[in-house]
Amino acid sequence: MPSHGLRDVLSEAREHIKDGSIIVSATKGIEEKGLLTPSGIIKEALSGKGVSTVALSGPSFATEVSRMLPAALSAASDSTDAAVKVQEAFSTGYFRVYTNSDVIGVELGGALKNVMAIASGISDGLGLGHNARAALITRGLAEMARLGVRMGGQAATFSGLSGLGDLVLTCTGPLSRNYTVGVALGSGKSLAEATGGMKAVAEGVKTCRGARELALSYGIEMPITEAVYGVLYNGKQPKEAVLELMNRDLKGE
Repeated sequence: MPSHGLRDVLSEAREHIKDGSIIVSATKGIEEKGLLTPSGIIKEALSGKGVSTVALSGPSFATEVSRMLPAALSAASDSTDAAVKVQEAFSTGYFRVYTNSDVIGVELGGALKNVMAIASGISDGLGLGHNARAALITRGLAEMARLGVRMGGQAATFSGLSGLGDLVLTCTGPLSRNYTVGVALGSGKSLAEATGGMKAVAEGVKTCRGARELALSYGIEMPITEAVYGVLYNGKQPKEAVLELMNRDLKGE
């Protein structure tokens, strides 16, 4: 659900939400205007309600979950009690939930990995091979963690389910909408052509705007995000974006 849609839904539902309720958010993204993650939007929209928010995120293609194939996710909340309640309510023999206290880290992992998935798809669409894709995933994780830590998240979160786990799945799985858009872009299609026939939203397209704005506002270097932004919104050719990434000043890892 786009973040502006989340505000609309919460505004309409506010009078029906009781004090002390637990709101479970499976929404992934960064609001373009306010640069908030879903939990931030929920807190603003439901201010004064005394609700707890739990962000549920991790490597989980919905089609596989619906087939009851094994999956593991993180339930992140400022409230340990709320996180445990959600863990117990959602866990099954095929759906395992771990609690986490790093809400911003979990939410940023779920949002930023979609931008990296577009980059990974572009690489594969250009036929750059497995080495290039592995490098993108690894360096993409590094810039995700840089921004996350700067915004108060924990570095370890990005090595977990909502970080590395979701990143690997989304950057390599053909069921990923964002990866699919990237492949189309790398194959020479325009953004309109890449997204025109999709029944679902590729969240990374809009998230890239918010991610770039956050990077600029916090003074964090995110070259892959910047490259994807250039392709999506500045008319940069994918090959040109890759060339610029590979010819950046040399530095230590």
